[in-house]
Amino acid sequence: MAEIGALHHLELWVDDLGVAEREWGWLLGQLGYVCSQRWRHGRSWSRGSAGYVVLEASPDRKPGRHDRLRAGMNHVAFWAGSRANVERLANEASAHGWKLLFGDRHPFAGGPDHFAAFLENSEGFEVELVADDSGE
Repeated sequence: MAEIGALHHLELWVDDLGVAEREWGWLLGQLGYVCSQRWRHGRSWSRGSAGYVVLEASPDRKPGRHDRLRAGMNHVAFWAGSRANVERLANEASAHGWKLLFGDRHPFAGGPDHFAAFLENSEGFEVELVADDSGE
């Protein structure tokens, strides 16, 4: 039985499925997700009971880059393990189509007690990778 309030899935519509699969596929793989479904216009990554993430280039979508500063989803946040793992992901992200946001305040852009990396991909989607509280 699923826990009430737990995220079931997140579906993102993208303009270029190939690019999205390279960028998101790398990141989701690093976070323990595996590509569990493939179809003509989409891909799905799952991680056990953590739910799943869908990337879809639906023929029904309206073209245009995602703008996190407009109404709609601003970002999605994932637990990313230790501080060392957050830093590793932040350092490797640029080789996989992601750029570090708020670099002048990294890794405390979310506040002095919040260790995280804020990344943006080529379509303008923002991801926050949050370290656990262990301080490692």
